[in-house]
This record gives sequence, C-alpha cells and structure tokens, in this order.
Amino acid sequence: MNFFNFLSLAGGLAMFLYGMNIMGSGLEKLAGSKLEIILTKMTSNIFKSVLLGALITAVIQSSSATTVIVVGLVNSGILKLDRAIGIIMGANIGTTITAQILALGDISSSNFFLQLVKPTALAPLMAAIGIILFMFLQGNKQKNLGQILMGFGILFIGMQSMESSMAPLRDLPQFADILTALSNPILGVLAGTILTAVIQSSSASVGILQAVSSTGQLRYSTAIPIIMGQNIGTCITAILASIGANKNAKRAAAVHLYFNVIGTAVFLTAIYAVQHLVGFAFWNEAITRADIANFHTIFNICTTVLLAPFYKGLGKLAEMSIRSKKGEEDLTPEVPLLDERLLASPGLAIEQARSVVLKMGEYGQKNCSKMVSQLFSYDQKTADSIAEYEAAIDKMEVTLSRYLLKLTNQPLSDQESRQVSEMFWLVTEFERIGDYAINVLERGGEIADKKVVLSDMAKRELIILDKAIGEILGKAVAAFRDRDVEVAREIEPLEETIDQIKDELKAQHIERLKQGTCSIDAGVIFLEILTNLERIADHCSNIAAYVVGYEGEQKGDFDAHQYRQTLHDGREEEYNRLYQEYSEKYSVH
Repeated sequence: MNFFNFLSLAGGLAMFLYGMNIMGSGLEKLAGSKLEIILTKMTSNIFKSVLLGALITAVIQSSSATTVIVVGLVNSGILKLDRAIGIIMGANIGTTITAQILALGDISSSNFFLQLVKPTALAPLMAAIGIILFMFLQGNKQKNLGQILMGFGILFIGMQSMESSMAPLRDLPQFADILTALSNPILGVLAGTILTAVIQSSSASVGILQAVSSTGQLRYSTAIPIIMGQNIGTCITAILASIGANKNAKRAAAVHLYFNVIGTAVFLTAIYAVQHLVGFAFWNEAITRADIANFHTIFNICTTVLLAPFYKGLGKLAEMSIRSKKGEEDLTPEVPLLDERLLASPGLAIEQARSVVLKMGEYGQKNCSKMVSQLFSYDQKTADSIAEYEAAIDKMEVTLSRYLLKLTNQPLSDQESRQVSEMFWLVTEFERIGDYAINVLERGGEIADKKVVLSDMAKRELIILDKAIGEILGKAVAAFRDRDVEVAREIEPLEETIDQIKDELKAQHIERLKQGTCSIDAGVIFLEILTNLERIADHCSNIAAYVVGYEGEQKGDFDAHQYRQTLHDGREEEYNRLYQEYSEKYSVH
C-alpha cells in the first residue's frame, strides 16, 4: 500500500463522513421539529420509549444526535430521566439501519432491478437527482430531500473509494498481523471504542469496518469485539453534550454509557464462553459487510431486550454515580438551563424555552401563595424563600430573553417566528407577576417594621381577594401549561370580578379612613396591596388572551383588545354566567 493509496483512503473517509453528515442533517430538517417534540409526548412506558428512540434514530440516521437531543431535553426539564432511558436504548437499535443500507453492496444477483439498488449504481444516481433538487428547486422540502439524496450518494462514493484504496492491504502481512492482534477481545473492544470516540459516530465507524471487510482479511473473531467497542465509543458524544449541564442531564449520558458497557460485558462473556466450550464453526472465517450489519443489529436488539426490564435500575445506578448533596434540591429553587445546542432545531428550542417560561409561572404562583400571609404574620424564613424564588424568576427572564434573541437568528417558519415573539411577551408577563408578589412581601415587612395594625375587616377582605388571586393565577398557569383554551376563557370574568372587588375594597377602606377606624399608615399600605394584587390579575388576563389567541380557533387573526371588548359588552352568555358565579363566590359584603 503506497502513499497514493493512503490519500485515496483519507479522501474516501472524508467523503463518507461528510455524506453521512449532510444526509443526517437533511433527514432531520425534512422530518421537522415535530419529530423531536414527539420525544416528549410518546414516552409513557419503556416499550414506547424504546420504539420511539429506534424510529427517531432510523429517521435522522444518528444515535449520537438522538442522545444529544435527549440530554438537552433532560437538561431543560422537558423530559424526565426515567423516560429518557428507553429512548437511549432504542437509539442503539435505530442506528443499525445505516450498516444494513451499506450491506446492499454485497448483492450479487444479475437481476437488473437488484443491480440498480447496489450502491455502485444507486449512489451516482441518487447524487445526480439530489443535486438537481437542491440547486434548481425552491421549496425547502425539495431542497432537504435533495440534500438527503446527495448525502446518500456521497456516502457510498466515499465507501467505494475506501474499499478501492484498501485493496492492496489484503496481501500485506503486517495488516493481517494487526487484525490478528485485535482478535484479543480486550484490544478489539478498546480499538472499536477509540475509533468511534474519535469520529463520534458508531454508524460511521461500523461503515469503516465494513470497508475493511472488503479486503477479505477481517475475521469474525476480530470484528465482533470491535463492533461491541463501537457501541461504547458512541457514548462520547452524549458525555460531551452533558458537560456544563445539570445533574439529570449528566445522568442521562451516564445511562447511555452504562447500557452499552453492561451490554458489551454480558454479550462478550456469553460469546467467548460458548466459543470456549463449544466453538463457532464460522469463528475464523472472513466476515462480510452483511454479516457485520447483522451482528450489529442483533447485538443491539439483544442488549435492549436484556436490559429494558431493568431500566429503573440503570437510572438508580446513574443517580448513585452522580449524586446530589443531601437536601440540595430543597435549598434553592432550580433554574433550568437552556441548551444552545438545540437552537439548530427551532421547534425543539421553542418547546425548551416554553418549559422554562412555565417554570417562571410556577415559581410566581408559589410566591403568590405565601405573600398575603406575610401581611398578618411576617416570617423571615418565608420571606427569604420568596426572595430566592424571585431571584430565580429574574435569572430565567434574562436567560430566556438572550436565548430567544439567538433563536431569532435561526431559519424560522412563520409559525415559529410568531411563537418566539409571543414567548418574549409571555416572559415579561410572568416576570411582572413575580415582581408584584415581591411588592406585597415588602409591604408585609413594612407592616412588621412600623408595627402597623390592619383592622380585622381589612384582613378579612384581603383573605377573600387573595383566594381569588390564587384561583386566577392557578388557571393562568394551567391554561398555559396544558394549552387549554377552555380554562383560559374562564379567566377574563374572574379578572373582571377582581377589578370589581378591588374597587369596592378601595371605597370601603377610604370610608374607614374618613371615620377614623383605620390609621393613615395602614390605609396607604392597604391601598398599595390592593393595586399590586389587581395587577397580578391583569397579567393573568394577558396570559389567557395569549392562550385563546394562539391555541384557539382564531390562530394568526386574533385581537386581544377586541376579544375583551366583546366579553365586557355582555353579549357572551358563558362570560356573564361565570362573572355572576365569581361575584357570589368572592363577595366582600
């Protein structure tokens, strides 16, 4: 093998990896963000998760990409660790489809149609069709399809180039010696692990092994441990993706590693035990591309079948390896990380951002549930907790704004662009709710410091209003979380009720001031509290309008002002009924 053979090998490898990269990228774009979002929706049990992971990976042609997405979803809190495990297992099965496609090169029939599907004929044809679609058609779907076909063609042309450059190796004694050394299972697993870790793709490293098999020098005894090692090496991508992520994301990457290491250890032990006791007739025979693909598939299916029933144990093992300090989760509120690696998939990035916006709403709801009690009995520990959650809300507002700004630089569809704009708006709504809760808390501190005494009547009125605020905020968070238009429609009549309560309480309190039954200090504080509580309800109304406008039937053609005006005109029977119901429920008389 001379210098030019090495050049040809390097060029073939570059084409092979590039073809795989652009084919996978095209497949992911064509599939769209919905495929990725499905990862969060169809994982109710381990079997569904495994199947989903296999299908997604078969579509995007990369288990590394799937596991990186899963790590990002776990990191952002969209996907729970136990649900991620099945997807990771399924990804190992889905990635074997690439090797099966490459095995088509072994077809030897003289039938015209079978010859046509051989890579030697199909690759240039697909590349030619792909370049026509990519260069001369305008639609995104057509261009993405063209990219897939080009990648397919380039991948196989690179494969053929590698095989041609490796032809002289079949007569090289040193090459045979290297392969013989790798028949040692430990060395074989190590070689497969390192090769895959370097190029970060088990599909690509298995493809390279299939190219080596064209020399006729690669034996089953050498290939089997290398294939197992390749499954371990592919874990490096998820491990790298988890750097800087939260503990659960690191645990997801650890599960991927443990799954492949345990599977390799069990499978390797079983194979070599049988080989030692009984012996395989094919053990020292040359392995073909199809044989490599089949073993790769069988190994991953068997490993999944073996370990799927113990997926909770894998999760526990990951938690034991990556521990949380005792009580760590309870000391401070969690601030979810926004994974910028997901910006390349706008639909998924929007869902990730949405989960953080929801977390802002939940933290605001938690603070609002405690704020009014601080007016009557100020507790410094509770006040500190509220302050910590408000600090978390503020951090999320900053990181979300920066993340959404970066997202606007990505190629977005009209719908995605609108979603991002709405998300900017919602971040502000939830952040302001948190601010008003802090304002009420500060009035509690002022009452305690100045020893201001609120009358029993004022306390009773605030408790009633607090219950109404708790209900409207709960409905706003639930409507946004569940995309529930019906719940959202229940908010505006409650908001109008709260406005009415605020006006009545303000009038009653001014009357108490006139009669001298309430101090000036208490009166000023009371009126400030009323204003802050009423403004929380206003922001809940804005959130409800978003849900009705975006999730309802009037998508893309919704005027929030007109919507409210129509309701307040008294022409909606359901609105009138709910307004009457809330007015009676929260009567201050």
